[in-house]
Amino acid sequence: MKDISSLSPADLRSQPVWRYANSDGRGETQVDPVKTLPVRSLSGCIVGGEIELSCRKKVWAIIGNVDLTNPELTTHFVTLSIFDDKGERFHLARYHDFDYAERGPIQLAAFLGLRVNEVFPIRWDVSRYAQGADTALHGTIKEEPTVRLSRAQVIALAVP
Repeated sequence: MKDISSLSPADLRSQPVWRYANSDGRGETQVDPVKTLPVRSLSGCIVGGEIELSCRKKVWAIIGNVDLTNPELTTHFVTLSIFDDKGERFHLARYHDFDYAERGPIQLAAFLGLRVNEVFPIRWDVSRYAQGADTALHGTIKEEPTVRLSRAQVIALAVP
């Protein structure tokens, strides 16, 4: 068991999938490695691996909120925490997050020492660790989403 904030690329190399352990009273940020892969669900899980930036550079990241049955849900809610070369982490806010102005695409590019067009679109792929619809196993995060949902639409999508 580890706190998610202490996970490093080395942890993710040895154990790429981690499940939140908050159901047993150990705290909302505690995670346990998932030993048996591939998984059929990533509900309550995060996946660590390399992602590819627009400039073709690969960096380590933690990917969360991947729904293996609903690619649309993933498109709007996928989370990404990216490690720089020093092991520091940046959590990217999505267009509907309250702190988008402080942790959006411009700030991520600055964190990585790159231009926004060198970072986005970002490509991610969890197909080595999970089974599901092909369109749900990998995706792209654009600087600006193709479709921007209203607050009401975001809530309706999140709470079926």
